[in-house]
Parts: sequence; C-alpha cells; structure tokens
Amino acid sequence: MSLMEKPPVDPQNPWLELRRLTPARIALGRTGTSLPTRAQLDFQFAHAQARDAVHLPFDHSGISAQLSERGRESLLLHSAAVDRNSYLQRPDLGRKLSDASAQCLREYAAAHPGGVDLAIVVADGLSALAVHRHTLPFLTRLEEQMSADGWSMAPVVLVEQGRVAVGDEIGELLGARMLVMLIGERPGLSSPDSLGLYFTYNPKVGLTDAYRNCISNVRLEGLSYGMAAHRLLYLMREACRRQLSGVSLKDEAQVQTLESDADADMKGNFLLGPPTT
Repeated sequence: MSLMEKPPVDPQNPWLELRRLTPARIALGRTGTSLPTRAQLDFQFAHAQARDAVHLPFDHSGISAQLSERGRESLLLHSAAVDRNSYLQRPDLGRKLSDASAQCLREYAAAHPGGVDLAIVVADGLSALAVHRHTLPFLTRLEEQMSADGWSMAPVVLVEQGRVAVGDEIGELLGARMLVMLIGERPGLSSPDSLGLYFTYNPKVGLTDAYRNCISNVRLEGLSYGMAAHRLLYLMREACRRQLSGVSLKDEAQVQTLESDADADMKGNFLLGPPTT
C-alpha cells in the first residue's frame, strides 16, 4: 500500500475512519478494562503541554521587538495580578489594570488627545504560547485586509497577566471607538496554543460578555489567520455602521466553502452509509 492510499476501514468499527479526521480521543482501543499504554501516555503528554502553556512566562519583549521591526509602537502594561499565582487564583485582578499601568495609560492619552478608532490589546491569558505563536502572523493578515478603511490606531497594548475584561478599561482610557483583544485561550488536551479574539464596540469599564463578539481557536490546526481576519473585519465594519457589538451583532460574513451543502448532503453519514433513494 502506498503512503497516499487510505488504509482499509474495518466495517465492524466505522469509528476508526472518523479517528483519522479528528484529534479527539475516540476509538482508542482497550487492554482488558484499561486504555492501551500508548493512549495513556499520549493523554499524559497532552496534559503536560496544557499545564506548560498556562505557566509559560509572557515574552512581551520579544513581541514588542517584532512589532518595532514592522514599524508598530507598543505599550507594556500589567494587570492588578502581581504574579501568575495571583492571576490564577484571583480572576478579578486580571480584569483591571494595576494603578501604575492605569496612570501610565492616562498620561499617554493626555499626550495624544482625541481618541482613536481602534485599539489592539494583546494579553497572555491562559496560554502565552498561543500569543507567542500567532499574534504577529494574525496582525499581519488583519492589517493587510483593513488597510483601506483608514482607521486611526493606538499603539499595540501588551498586558501581562491580563484577562478579557481588562481591555474595557484600556479602551475607555484611550478613548477608542473599537477594541480588539488577542488573548491565549484556556488550553485543551489537543490545543495548547489556541488564540482567542474578542471585539468590543465603545469599550468601557463594567461591560459584560454580552457586549463582546468572540472568534475562537485561531491557530494553524484551527481557524486560519486569513479567515479569522476576514470574520473580524466584517464585525468591525458592521459595528461602525450599526454602532453596537455583542449579542446584537451576528457574524454573517460570507466565506467561500470547500463544498456546497448539497455536496455534503450527498455524502451521507459515515456511520450510516450513503443516503438511500
């Protein structure tokens, strides 16, 4: 059998065909009443990767240097969580800036009055690994697609020990009409590097998640940079037109699919076989 040929599917176990198409832990087999050793070791390795992603230090200086090479200014801020343990045990502290960072941002805003159309915030969240891997490639695609809109932008704000809601305070202090938060999502056992995007129109302290739009799982094995940028640009343009975001703003971006719904219907369910006439 050549490497390009599909292995035969066991007709008694059609789940094996699905296993080839997903990283989900299905059809693992068994040894007696237990998992096989290979499956157990794979689970332990994935769990270790997830733990490492949570505790990996935020390399804000590296991201700042890369932004500088692209001609983008950045500001480094810190949440009220003084260290990683405080961040994990006190989620509320990650949702607001430290006093020193808030004062720093007020001084910047005073020196640059008038506000901006867009503020981009990058926070480590629960996976600095995701931020390290995907921030610069995603921002490159986003800026390519939004170059014609002419929006004024604040420096990219880097927040250490930050959670999603800290962006509301940043956006309010900067006088930003729109805010996009890039943050490391909680690692899963097959996705330790998933990047989340949170968009808010007219950000201000006290907003709930109902006022935000989320685009999740931005990574090489998930939602592509180009597709994520396309969906985010749709939300941003619609938000400017309708002056709102969150549950009242649905993601109805038109994207080209690999196959039509009709084609998918013709294939039928892999467990039940092709549709009958």
